Amino acid sequence: MIDFKRQTHHVGFGIFSAALLACAIVTKSHAQELKPLADFPKQTITIVSPFPPGGGNDKISRLLAAELAPIVGQPVVVENRGGAGGNLGTSSVARAKPDGYTILTSQTSIIGVNPALYANAGFKPKEDFEPLSQLTSAPVVFVVRADSPYQTMKDYIADARAKPGTLTFATPGNGTLSHLTTSRMATQEKLQLTHIPYKGAGPAVTDLMGGQVAMVVTSPSSVEGLVASGKLRVIASTNSDLLGVFKGVATLEDQGIKDMRVTDWYGVFVPKGTPTDRVRYLEAAVRKAMASAEMKLKVNQSGSQVVASARSDFIQTVDKEIADWGAVVKAAGLKVD
Repeated sequence: MIDFKRQTHHVGFGIFSAALLACAIVTKSHAQELKPLADFPKQTITIVSPFPPGGGNDKISRLLAAELAPIVGQPVVVENRGGAGGNLGTSSVARAKPDGYTILTSQTSIIGVNPALYANAGFKPKEDFEPLSQLTSAPVVFVVRADSPYQTMKDYIADARAKPGTLTFATPGNGTLSHLTTSRMATQEKLQLTHIPYKGAGPAVTDLMGGQVAMVVTSPSSVEGLVASGKLRVIASTNSDLLGVFKGVATLEDQGIKDMRVTDWYGVFVPKGTPTDRVRYLEAAVRKAMASAEMKLKVNQSGSQVVASARSDFIQTVDKEIADWGAVVKAAGLKVD
């Protein structure tokens, strides 16, 4: 969800591609199973995370897999297919057999931004996917190393003004919500920042810890562990909907930076053409998985809210995000070849 009163400015883009496979087979627990259909599920279900391991998309995918396996009575594996800002893994699911055995974990930047930003994203959300459920919602957070001189976003901005064009910020990739949000802030505050795009939040955070970049902008779940351990410090968030170790963090609004309320979400999709009964079954299974006490605890600890929306509600959210972010990209004249 966006609440920008102005539009994003033009910045340079590049495309990064990579593919990484990491499976996590989940065993059956004491959780009660959802009654299966006569012909489904009969085999392993694959959840595709279109980013490398270590980021928020990967984390929520694995949490979901762990809860979903005992509910459906079949193994659930997570495959990381990173590259091109999430487009490679997403387009692979768009081409997958529509039988309910391949699920995509996606997010605002992929579904809402990429189709408008990329000349050929490789997929069309409304034509290629059936939304199942919105899993979570969270603000975007700005983090620095614990030994950074920046205690607040005001400190970072003051240094950026003193050193035009030299201060860096890293994001999970070109065109991501983190990228557009920070670019929007830079335009509003008249800053010249250097954007360093990565293939996911994990690699970006690794370089932040190594001192290669000054700040990372990402989802709370991508950095929760390092914030909890005191290795990273959060200097701002895009809204006050904060939980766990992020509770009490000053928002951009608190620090005098107006019109910057942004909400990020994760949700799950299946390829268009998946039989209706299987879509309904998976919707029910996913919502049941997200409703577990253990899931809520882990999601809240990572700084996000559990949503577990009905399919009908998620469809409306997706349609609005596509329209809103498409307008932002178009107005700013942004495009990636």
